[in-house]
Amino acid sequence: MKQAKMTIQEIKRKLGEADVSEEWVLQLESDERKGVQRLLARWKRQRERERLLRQKWQEMSRFERFYREQGLEPIAGVDEVGRGPLAGPVVAAAVILPHDCYIRGLNDSKKLSPPERERLFAEIDRMAVAWATSAVPAHRIDEINIYRASLEAMSLAVRQLTPQPHVLLNDAVVLPNLEVVQEKIVDGDEKSISVAAASIVAKVTRDRLMKRLGELYPQYGFERNMGYATAEHLEALKRYGPTAEHRRSFAPVRDCVARAT
Repeated sequence: MKQAKMTIQEIKRKLGEADVSEEWVLQLESDERKGVQRLLARWKRQRERERLLRQKWQEMSRFERFYREQGLEPIAGVDEVGRGPLAGPVVAAAVILPHDCYIRGLNDSKKLSPPERERLFAEIDRMAVAWATSAVPAHRIDEINIYRASLEAMSLAVRQLTPQPHVLLNDAVVLPNLEVVQEKIVDGDEKSISVAAASIVAKVTRDRLMKRLGELYPQYGFERNMGYATAEHLEALKRYGPTAEHRRSFAPVRDCVARAT
């Protein structure tokens, strides 16, 4: 079928195929139909977005490539979420990705919408060699402080991996008492696909936990604020006092307890 006789719907279907030739695209450039030109412009934008996503993937894979070239595998990315909230656990995740995978749109979890994180979580779950999570609860955070609790959560997540990694790519920390090569990467969830994957798994896992806590304690709005110090949460804290899920070592909760005693 000659291109000049193709309908706009036929052109749309062909542009959706993987093997679109440059020669055929050049022919479309001379098609005077506005509908064809709109389709072509949309196709070019989509192709450019895909090119940029793959370029970003390559840039975020440089730590993984470096260690694989040294013969060091498996490689796990490690991250945590939930240092700042007044309530709920700190949750960590460790993820081992296969060396030949590509997960479209993978990025720092903080830069993704909740639906995007859920989609990527499903992709990571499907494609990862292994992943594990660990949650350290509020009472433990109060015992040892949030920084040490974060390290504990990350270490526990790593220890649950099978196989055990030979390299850890960590978001800005070094984990104690682990006999493994570690790379401390500042803003690691922006610079490493493995750490970005861990950040998504940790964030989705913690958000799901907080939504369940929101059902147990509906007056605090945990399903909306995820335990952070929103105006709604602070007002509920003043009105109802802290729950067993609140971190009493954090100033707003500690002040609330002091006022009640």
